[in-house]
Amino acid sequence: MKIDFEEISYLEQTSPAIKLFKSDNFPLIASFLFVVYKEAKKGEIPDIDMETYLSDYIYGIKQSDENSRLSDNPKAYLERWTNDGFLRKYYPGGSDIPFYQLTPASEKALQWIMDLEKKEFIGTESRLLKIFELLKEIVYKSTEDPLKRLEELQRRKDEIDSEIQKVKSGEFHTLDDTQIKERYYELTDTARKLLADFREIEFNFRTLDRQVREKQLNQGLSKGKLLEDVFGFHDLLWSTDQGKSFKAFWEFLMSPEKQEELEELSEIVMKIPAVESVQSMNILERLKVDLVEAGDKVNKTTHGLIEQLRKYLDSRVRLENRRIIEIIKGIKKTAVDLKDNPPIKRDFFTIEYRPEIEMIMERPEFIPPRIPLILDSVPDEGLAEIDLKSLYAQHYIDLEEIQNNIKSILAQEGQVSLKRIIDVYPVEKGLSEVMAYLEIAHKGGKNVINEENAVEIQIKNKEKNKDYKIKIPEIIFVR
Repeated sequence: MKIDFEEISYLEQTSPAIKLFKSDNFPLIASFLFVVYKEAKKGEIPDIDMETYLSDYIYGIKQSDENSRLSDNPKAYLERWTNDGFLRKYYPGGSDIPFYQLTPASEKALQWIMDLEKKEFIGTESRLLKIFELLKEIVYKSTEDPLKRLEELQRRKDEIDSEIQKVKSGEFHTLDDTQIKERYYELTDTARKLLADFREIEFNFRTLDRQVREKQLNQGLSKGKLLEDVFGFHDLLWSTDQGKSFKAFWEFLMSPEKQEELEELSEIVMKIPAVESVQSMNILERLKVDLVEAGDKVNKTTHGLIEQLRKYLDSRVRLENRRIIEIIKGIKKTAVDLKDNPPIKRDFFTIEYRPEIEMIMERPEFIPPRIPLILDSVPDEGLAEIDLKSLYAQHYIDLEEIQNNIKSILAQEGQVSLKRIIDVYPVEKGLSEVMAYLEIAHKGGKNVINEENAVEIQIKNKEKNKDYKIKIPEIIFVR
């Protein structure tokens, strides 16, 4: 990005974030959006609730400032802020109530305002260490030279060995309060910006969706090409840099071990005395939940975009079918009109595109159906030499019982892996019971099936008294 006069002039005219700062009601807009979205930690708010919140907020301002000229019409404010790009008004899938959420421009504006807050001190040591670590990762993890990779690994190994020896001898050093505060500020700042960036990720995906739609409308694609674009849209989403980065983030976050580690580390950090004295907005307390909710919302957004494209395809197919019916009616009408007055010219009717011709001789010959011969005599009853007990000795899988197993754990936790459920409720009916879990996971809309990550589980066939170990895709059930 260039920072010159023309670029700044263009941003001044087009950027909603700059428009927000130049607005006459900037204090009202910024403070209200911060209260309802940041302090209340809400991602989307229904239209009715939003009007109530804004009405109460304006009333509170007028009570403290008698000279305030704010209007008492919250609906007009919200409509104006939506048109100016400060808020996004939309209808979630299956809902007839509009919702409001922050736009990326508003996120950036609020982020910049929060960055203006005077800090206790500016941490430099932690940032420099972070720069060094990133430089090392780029250099050594991008090289194809195995010797350089081995040298770096050996250096890190020597550092770890040296640290172990210091710990054993009792000569190790711990972070002082200043260093702990510095790293905590850096941590919360990074976490806050990461959560804010999810709004930009959604916006990028919707922009890509709009570009695909414009291409389809402007180029008038055929049905085959349209099908190719629609089914390839999902791959296109995840093949971009944005898609690849988000997919790696989601796979990392969906690991139960990583979630437990994140939650455990957050709890330990919040209990450190030096951190307790500077905690702000308790961002670490809900970090895992906020990340999962934000990531899940991006997933739902991408799934919704793909579903909209498929609906668009259905509408295109209906239009094409209607056009074909109109052409056929036109042919019939022309044939009736020309029945008693045949045309003199050879070409009397034209059809767009070239119709396919199917020759009569290319059709297969008619094969008469076989008529079964029914005899009056009663057939003799035969004797079976096969043991049919196995046909009747099938396991009965109670799906309701399995669903209750899942619900009992989800009542205490927001999500749980299939491996954890089986640890609590062991499988005793063999593979058929595992298949029942897979069927429930597949039908559940929120559940996650990660086919790229296989997990090993222990199951038992109680009737045959045999134990098995099987590998299945990682499955996460979500409340």
